[in-house]
Amino acid sequence: MLSVSNLSVQFGKRVLFDEVNVSFTSGNCYGVIGANGAGKSTFLKILSGQVDPTSGQVHLEPGKRMSVLEQNHNAYDEFPVLETVVMGNKPLFEIKKEIDALYADYNDANADRIGELQVTFEEMDGWNADSDAAALLSNLGISEALHYTAMSDLDAKLKVRVLLAQALFGNPDVLVMDEPTNDLDYETIAWLENFLAGYDNTVIVVSHDRHFLDAVCTHIADIDFGKINLFSGNYTFWYESSQLAARQRAQQNKKAEEKAKELQEFIQRFSANVAKSKQATSRKKMLEKLKVEDIKPSSRRYPAIIFEREREAGDQILNIENMSASTDEGELLFQRLNLNLAKGDKVAILSRDSRATSAFFEIITGNKKQDSGEYKWGITTTQSYLPADNSKFFQQDINLVDWLRQWAKTEEEREEVFIRGFLGKMLFSGEEALKKSSVLSGGEKVRCMLSRMMMLRANVLLLDEPTNHLDLESITAFNNSLKNFKGTVLFTTHDHQFAQTVANRIVELTPKDTIDRYLTFDEYMSDKSIREQRDKMYAIPV
Repeated sequence: MLSVSNLSVQFGKRVLFDEVNVSFTSGNCYGVIGANGAGKSTFLKILSGQVDPTSGQVHLEPGKRMSVLEQNHNAYDEFPVLETVVMGNKPLFEIKKEIDALYADYNDANADRIGELQVTFEEMDGWNADSDAAALLSNLGISEALHYTAMSDLDAKLKVRVLLAQALFGNPDVLVMDEPTNDLDYETIAWLENFLAGYDNTVIVVSHDRHFLDAVCTHIADIDFGKINLFSGNYTFWYESSQLAARQRAQQNKKAEEKAKELQEFIQRFSANVAKSKQATSRKKMLEKLKVEDIKPSSRRYPAIIFEREREAGDQILNIENMSASTDEGELLFQRLNLNLAKGDKVAILSRDSRATSAFFEIITGNKKQDSGEYKWGITTTQSYLPADNSKFFQQDINLVDWLRQWAKTEEEREEVFIRGFLGKMLFSGEEALKKSSVLSGGEKVRCMLSRMMMLRANVLLLDEPTNHLDLESITAFNNSLKNFKGTVLFTTHDHQFAQTVANRIVELTPKDTIDRYLTFDEYMSDKSIREQRDKMYAIPV
């Protein structure tokens, strides 16, 4: 359906893609992965015609339609919400617009043209366009009262949902999406996962959300060394199979029969756990056909994120009594927060309003004053905080060695050899360690903040949207480190897998009250009684 032939992309001396040949077929969902800077977003822009390759071509089967999730959230500000969605099917919308224009200036001369257009419009199911668009919007949490509102009057999060509806509208033959889960809440992401799992056409998606990639992908398109290789299965299968291949390569003396047996057992385990969807049967067959030579070790580098504690905390960790907080304008964010942390708690702090969770962390770290209530840290606790906005930490124009040295506690830690070794584990090796802290990318800044946290060796970690800006490799390493951490963790995240695998307790902040449960994230989100309770507690509609 969609193919790329001899595709090369070069910016100056840098070669991004070199003679890439790959085909995407109907009924499959392809997750495009690669390290930061590998060219994931550029590749999607080439597929959709927004960027021209240096050489080679993209071929879409004649008569097929491609839809692309719009990244410019203000592109349709002058249009009503419902019309913006219908514009997602450009051929249909153009016909509709021409019919409306002809009716506005109706005469006998254009009557035949109107008739021709109406036949085509009916064949495209155009008379149901508005109702179909309205249904999509409702499924994505956009109430009917907003369907005729101007896009410019919506807040940023609602705009994202409308643009998602636009991309999905009209059942496109090829659906291209770059980070579709950004700014979506868990419920909307779950709806999108279910929608795509049953989607019969071609989907090509870039995402840093591992749970999302696992839920929707039949294949992984791995960008590595300027090439794109396709692998059957979802992200977790690709990750674990590449790790298996790396281990097998390291075991040079292992017999081929033993390697084949190990692979077969691995495939059988994954095949038995394939998600129940329309794709499941075909995906299972694809996995069972894999051979040892089909899987290859990845060249990806994973940072060594290891949180150690200078001392173990006592039984008193954090006590909060009747806390409430508002915005500077007086809008209530949360109230009646009573929380007593136990040793070993790993708490996911949730709210449908991200301002509430950020305010919570700013309060308990002493950076913001609560409206009411008190909090008290245990005397044996030490806290280390990763804020959502880390800009104040990177205002000095100093190199990374000197930047990290600010948090050294001993003479040994102040030595350049020690700090360079520390930075090397976080993928700042060689000359990278001498980069200026003021010119780092978002992902590099977060890796520096994690280096700082590891050096502090606190027994309580406070994390506000910790996976923002990180690539999949860093997210995976970070996730594993928190699962192994013996101390206490308080965190908020939009990463489903992060929340599910780290948290053993859920605390949700709302404008009316607080919900506190010792449950996993999936247990909490799937509990019907909790869901009904949550819906009642928010003062404004989702």
